[in-house]
Amino acid sequence: MTLSATAHDRLNREMDRLRRAGQPFAIATIVRTIDATSAKPGAKALILADGTLAEGWVGGGCARAAVARAALDALRDGQPQFVSLRPSDLLDAEGVSAGDNRDGIRFARNDCPSKGSMDIFVEPVLPLPQLVICGAGPVALALADLSARFDMHRTLCAPGALPVPAPDVDTCVDSFAFDTAPDRQRFVVIATQGKGDDAALRAALACGAEYVAFVGSKRKFATLSARLQSDHGICAQALARVHAPAGLDLHAITPEEIALSILAQIVATRRKGRRT
Repeated sequence: MTLSATAHDRLNREMDRLRRAGQPFAIATIVRTIDATSAKPGAKALILADGTLAEGWVGGGCARAAVARAALDALRDGQPQFVSLRPSDLLDAEGVSAGDNRDGIRFARNDCPSKGSMDIFVEPVLPLPQLVICGAGPVALALADLSARFDMHRTLCAPGALPVPAPDVDTCVDSFAFDTAPDRQRFVVIATQGKGDDAALRAALACGAEYVAFVGSKRKFATLSARLQSDHGICAQALARVHAPAGLDLHAITPEEIALSILAQIVATRRKGRRT
């Protein structure tokens, strides 16, 4: 069984909806079948972050359970999974057990009466990382412009100071109340240049961002940190996580060079421990 045109349209519409909402999901695709299986090569299914199969078809209960487990692992690790669903006699003949992982293949048992086998590719689809730029000065605008070349959802936060015309970003916010939805990498850059430094930094520290950077000198940030600790009770450990001054030490001078150094540091943070 493969997807009909109507079912395929439903799956695509749901994928689009989840992407727009910034929600993670996984797509499972049948790539090979042997003997009797209800799903055939090319069949697809969409699995939500809780393991629910929302759209599509990959076969009966045995297949759905194995796919759901693989989807949860893929979403947790951010890496695709390849599942080989086989009857017990084939697993025994090859000396593998359900749950074994060999050379990137995850084996699962098919206890259905059909005794068919199928291979399933499960691909996670994660929300784009969010780049939040606080401020509307030269460095903030240079960062908004240069970051368009990177695969991130970009938000510019500039209370009472949004430039006209607005820069080409995904979202402009006239406040520091930016999106804090979970399940998304978030990188926050404070480039307020004295116009709302305290409020922007408090919002950045409260959102659980993976990366927070402050555009300014070490002396300026030290003064700001002392004020946040005394006036707002921000702990020293939280402030120690802030990259200040922002960016890798490239001896940057111009706003564009500073923006480049910040993006380089974000890429290093984003890709740390990953091959891709």
